Amino acid sequence: MTYRYQQLEKWILQGIRDQRWPPGERLPSIRELCEYKQLSKATVMHALQRLEAQGILEARPKSGYYVTHPANTPSVSSRIAPPRPVTVSDLLLDIMQRSAAFDLLPMLNAGDLPVAMVSLNRCIGRALRRQKGSAHQYYDQPAGDAELRKQLALHAARRGWSTGRDQLCITSGCQHALFLALMACCEPGDVIAVEAPGFYGVLQLLQQLGLKAVEVPTTIDSGMDPEALEQVLTKWKVRACVLSPAFSTPSGALMPEQSRRRILELASRHDMAVIEDDIYADTGFTETPPPIKALDTEERVILCSSFSKSLSRDLRLGWISGARWHERIQHLKLVTQLASSRYLQQGVAEFMADGGYASHLRRQRSVLSARRDQLMRELSRWPHVQSFSRPAGGLASWVEFSPDVDVLAMYHQALKQGVVLTPGPLFSVSGQYRNCLRISFAHPWDEKRLEALAKVPQLIRHAKAGPIL
Repeated sequence: MTYRYQQLEKWILQGIRDQRWPPGERLPSIRELCEYKQLSKATVMHALQRLEAQGILEARPKSGYYVTHPANTPSVSSRIAPPRPVTVSDLLLDIMQRSAAFDLLPMLNAGDLPVAMVSLNRCIGRALRRQKGSAHQYYDQPAGDAELRKQLALHAARRGWSTGRDQLCITSGCQHALFLALMACCEPGDVIAVEAPGFYGVLQLLQQLGLKAVEVPTTIDSGMDPEALEQVLTKWKVRACVLSPAFSTPSGALMPEQSRRRILELASRHDMAVIEDDIYADTGFTETPPPIKALDTEERVILCSSFSKSLSRDLRLGWISGARWHERIQHLKLVTQLASSRYLQQGVAEFMADGGYASHLRRQRSVLSARRDQLMRELSRWPHVQSFSRPAGGLASWVEFSPDVDVLAMYHQALKQGVVLTPGPLFSVSGQYRNCLRISFAHPWDEKRLEALAKVPQLIRHAKAGPIL
């Protein structure tokens, strides 16, 4: 459900993107907005105050609201490079070894255990105690626990996707699900369309499987550009397209329904599989959009997801719905994983059935929204920023600096100050986006993390002036 103040927010943001109100421009008065949009003063004030909290607007006493920063400027590459083999930078391994994919200060104590995790642990503990006799000596069935698949199907139905538990298979996380999807519908040497910038985990899989990548430009507010994808498909035979339409990393973009339908149309025309990474959908602050899979009438969309971004990264449980490749995917699961933990699945199923997951999502969405707003206020004061995304879900924002800022060169200097950055080239096959940075709001902005965040502007100023000696 989208509230009226949210509709007004979207309308104002679109007006800023379209340069109806450029930076420094005054918005229509509250009275004018009330009359034009047929809204109450309280509704208009709520929308304006939320945009002010994000650093998009500035309230000036006795004057009104003014635009402070360009909102969601598209970040699109004008040239599409030919398909190429993938080589993932060693920098990614360094970041992962530091457990820093979503944290500036990965070694900082994360604080108390959330209420949801306490409840989840109890459910898992009860499931373990229920194991009787020699049950622990048997493997789980290939598709995974039937009750967990039932709960996932019910959860999908609430998002507008009607599916059954027989169309779902449990995996050891979303990365495993993506791996199975690519193995099922591709052969070594095939060309795969990926988002640019896009998820580095997908690039790792392409390298491992001997697949070639062609990068399709995205915008930081609406994701993969269907017209750019059409250009790609007219030039090269593409076996599959991997995309994340709901709050994708690194930008948090949300793909509109029109673009989703257009991509499905192109997939049908060019006989292409669509591999949907749906892992961030449940983090939506005000809405949980239906997956592209809900629009699939030809059984060519493979949906992959997990609990790692919405509940716990330590909970290595994911799922896949394999469309026409589902039987092959279940066989590949036997080859690559054999089986999943039964008591872990049973505990999560109980957690979902008792309403624990839904309750957790309601709390978490509010928490993430507040953290995003705090980050937006900080980013609006950073030097040499050309644009940054303001996602309505997900865990991160994509920051683009002026072209002469080299974020990649800043990485080791930041480490000396105890800060771990996630530079833009990690999200590209071609090493572009050297002047870009993904920054996460997944963790609380406590005093230590705010201190780490405050160090980044100085690093940027030094990078602009030249190398730090």
